[in-house]
Amino acid sequence: MAASTAFNERPDRLEEACGVFGVFAPDEDVARMACFGLQALQHRGQESAGIAVGDGETVAVSKGLGLVTQAFDEATLAAMRGLVAVGHTRYSTSGSTTSLDAAQPHIPALDDARFALAHNGTLVNTDPLRARLATEGIELCGDTDSEIAAKAIGLFTRHTHHLRDGIRRAMELLEGAYAMVLVSPESLYALRDSNGIRPLCIGKLPHGRGWVVSSETCGLDIVGAEYVRDVEPGEIVRFNREGMTSEQGAPAGRRASCIFEYVYFARPDSVIDGQSVYQARRAMGRNLAEEAPADADLVLGVPDSGVPPALGYSSASGIPYADGIVKNRYVGRTFIAPTQAMRQLGIRLKLNPLPSVIAGKRLVVIDDSIVRGNTSRQLVKMLRDAGAAEVHLRIVSPEVKWPCFYGIDTGTPDQLIAANMTIEQMNEWIGSDSLSFISVEGLHRAVSDAYHDGFCDACFTGSYPTKVPLAQEPAQPSPARNMQQRTKARPC
Repeated sequence: MAASTAFNERPDRLEEACGVFGVFAPDEDVARMACFGLQALQHRGQESAGIAVGDGETVAVSKGLGLVTQAFDEATLAAMRGLVAVGHTRYSTSGSTTSLDAAQPHIPALDDARFALAHNGTLVNTDPLRARLATEGIELCGDTDSEIAAKAIGLFTRHTHHLRDGIRRAMELLEGAYAMVLVSPESLYALRDSNGIRPLCIGKLPHGRGWVVSSETCGLDIVGAEYVRDVEPGEIVRFNREGMTSEQGAPAGRRASCIFEYVYFARPDSVIDGQSVYQARRAMGRNLAEEAPADADLVLGVPDSGVPPALGYSSASGIPYADGIVKNRYVGRTFIAPTQAMRQLGIRLKLNPLPSVIAGKRLVVIDDSIVRGNTSRQLVKMLRDAGAAEVHLRIVSPEVKWPCFYGIDTGTPDQLIAANMTIEQMNEWIGSDSLSFISVEGLHRAVSDAYHDGFCDACFTGSYPTKVPLAQEPAQPSPARNMQQRTKARPC
């Protein structure tokens, strides 16, 4: 496949890596609970799903390609009996998108190391880890960092003879972003990187029935678990018949939770670090209205993540909000059209304007981000074709100028429109009447109710919380070029 084709098939927005879920509940149908949890986290990944169950003696895994409902049927779930389970739903930023070798959870298959691992995030030091495994004679089946992590834990478990010690030894070497859940025959483990980049929370089932961990609180809600707290950076938490126990697996570093969780990734009904995602998005819209006012008749939100900030923008500006864009909720995100011409129509498969609402109106259109710019350009054209008099585009994230190395699918800087154009040039290329982004400070103010003030905003600022692979610096904006010429760059 040509590089240009591969690039055009990637979504024109930031995409999450995956979601993880775990449950320890000896008297419950843990496989089915894990399936419910993964359905709540389906927005975090749609390429594959897997569940591993511990029954007191061994660990068994079942996984499949596609959505959770495609990966598991009634017979599969009924056969997976046990007391503890973990689940994973995947969007790939590395590894194959069509092979079950890359699907999780991973079983390391080393000696008698009986556990399965599910991982959200991306490690940045896979090369030295791969070399270390090779010196121990350990072969890898695929090319994912999650398999490397599983086999590293298996290697150190072989050396220490205790899984918890193996996890701790591996955490001393793992660098980058990871929120992991592991299942052994009798226990559930949850662990998080030293900076807490990727989210992971703990919930308790009522009446002492057990414990749940999830990438987001919406996963707790669906199984009736009450939120207890987040897994702390560098922490290892174990759940078994003895209850919940905790220890520090790696020293905690500077807190750097991904701020884009609030902008787009997380479901609006989730709570991260004590902050409602929905309320944070409303606050983003209010701050954006103060920073970038517009003279317009209506405020529209691009479904779904653009709607709460659009309501906030409307309330702060006094401009009425309207549902002027309808989303088709039955079009899969991973749809790939066979030709470039059809791919360019992709936005119309998901979004359709209401001419009766927007014709002749000056619009403020709120969206979560602009990455490559193609979707925004198509959106503006679509609204003009529907009769919009003016389209003022307002974005509730700052300009994305830097690649992410922690589990978010961004391109190299030459593929990011904001790294290569000024805002004026972007506005001209997209075709909007005006274009503005929220400031980094405005975004931070919107999430100020979170109990900490440490966020990773490297995709906006280039300030990474850990060592990262050598990155190409964003190019200096130059006279606007045809963006189609840049689609030849190979995606990361």
